[in-house]
Amino acid sequence: MSSIWTPYGEHEPPEAGAGSGAVAPDRGPAPGEGPPAGPSSGGAGPDPGFTDEQIQEMLRRLIEMPVADIVADHAARLHEVAVLHLGAARERPGSLGAAALAIDAMAALVDGLGDRLGAAAAPLGEALAQLRLAYVEVSSPGGADQPAS
Repeated sequence: MSSIWTPYGEHEPPEAGAGSGAVAPDRGPAPGEGPPAGPSSGGAGPDPGFTDEQIQEMLRRLIEMPVADIVADHAARLHEVAVLHLGAARERPGSLGAAALAIDAMAALVDGLGDRLGAAAAPLGEALAQLRLAYVEVSSPGGADQPAS
């Protein structure tokens, strides 16, 4: 099983079916705590050579970024994934289901948060509507078999 990288170091996820749901001892800081002292002992991750100061700077930048922008960015990435899978549906039958999941995830963000996404709400709503139409076209009988135009 692979580990999970966090700014606080690498952490092993609990075994599937571990039972009690107890957290393993090396789970990182509790909510409200900062990163552990000293360099990360994680080994793997984007760059295990980050210093504590660099980690603190990354965290500072992240907390200063408007959360609506972060969520909108995730929605835009889901849009990109859906478009890729819709385009691959002809060659890869599983791609249609993957596209549906990406579209549904984007809808959960865009429809669920609405105006809370600020200026990104309207363009994301339009992009979602276009994706839904494209999905219907591709998934209709013969839709994925039609030649690209």
